[in-house]
Amino acid sequence: MNNTLDGKVALVTGGSRGIGAAVAVRLARLGADVALTFQQDKMRADAVADEVRLAGRRAAAVRADSADPAALIGAVDRAAAELGRLDIVVNNAGAYLTGPLDGLTLAEFEQTVAVNIRAPFIATQAAVRHMPAGGRIINIGSNMAERAVFPGFALYAMSKTALVGLTKALGRELGPRAITVNLVNPGPTDTDSNPAGGPNAGLIAGFTALGHYASPDDVAATVAFLAGDGGRYITGATVNVDGGFTI
Repeated sequence: MNNTLDGKVALVTGGSRGIGAAVAVRLARLGADVALTFQQDKMRADAVADEVRLAGRRAAAVRADSADPAALIGAVDRAAAELGRLDIVVNNAGAYLTGPLDGLTLAEFEQTVAVNIRAPFIATQAAVRHMPAGGRIINIGSNMAERAVFPGFALYAMSKTALVGLTKALGRELGPRAITVNLVNPGPTDTDSNPAGGPNAGLIAGFTALGHYASPDDVAATVAFLAGDGGRYITGATVNVDGGFTI
């Protein structure tokens, strides 16, 4: 890959696995130094950081619970301090709590809002203090924000839909600073929480036009495009990487 992000520094929240890990590695292979946050699995986070280093870039793996505002702000500030600047933030960490409406608890509601809505807001607020003109904020949402085809997704879909408004409003607010803000909505993607070989995978894939799951790198490719020169004049946009799930 060419070094289109050479000299840039990126922070990927929830970067130890799945889409977040794919994004971290792809940005590194394009030339960016990468910090990533993780909550529990240090071994997996360190493995992703090692892949970043194998790409010839600097890496930092920072333990931070995205539901904890102080920890998240600290992670943003540490990434900027250790790597010298901050150009790209990918708000990827997410809570995936589903179930029938009458079975969801207040604690599950608060956890979902804290991680899926408050954390992107807090991380962006902290990041723009370090971010120069030309910065990129990229939020990771979900196809469920546009099409909820199964019951039990009310809480999750609500939280991801909120990112549409946040992305548009921040795109307007940060535009004069030449900072773009965009939203990527993945569809069925082969991750630990929704494996392509899972029991309902055939049914889920059948809702897409292409008939199969995405790989995490399919989503990472779109994030990388928005983070690079190709995304210079795109802001406030929602990009669906869902194989036609929402058409």
